[in-house]
Amino acid sequence: MNKIEHIGIAVKDIEASNILFSKLLNVKPYKTELVESEGVITSFFIVGETKIELLQAINSESSIAKFIEKKGEGIHHIAFGVDNAQLEILRLIENGFDMIHQTPKNGADNKLIAFVHPKSTNSVLTEICEEKSK
Repeated sequence: MNKIEHIGIAVKDIEASNILFSKLLNVKPYKTELVESEGVITSFFIVGETKIELLQAINSESSIAKFIEKKGEGIHHIAFGVDNAQLEILRLIENGFDMIHQTPKNGADNKLIAFVHPKSTNSVLTEICEEKSK
């Protein structure tokens, strides 16, 4: 893993949260993106070398909707940048981690992603992200 790529924060209202985080971080979001496959709309802020991703559910089946229902708004996951998501998945499995995704899938912000199950990471949902070729 190369770096913390982003920290994902589950929010109920992305527009209100964009205003709040713009004031907090003193920057505007650089991107808003609908990720229909995950049932979310996201927005991204750059803070130094790390990004903050806000995620709002667009339907009740979204993992973000379920997270907010269970735990409320707040930090949802930490994402780490990797050079090769598939090789990182294999490395993690070999080291005893339970993966939610066995193969990378398309994610927001031009990434291939996979999640490590929080039961194998002290209840921290962990995402790995590989920059897709442009």
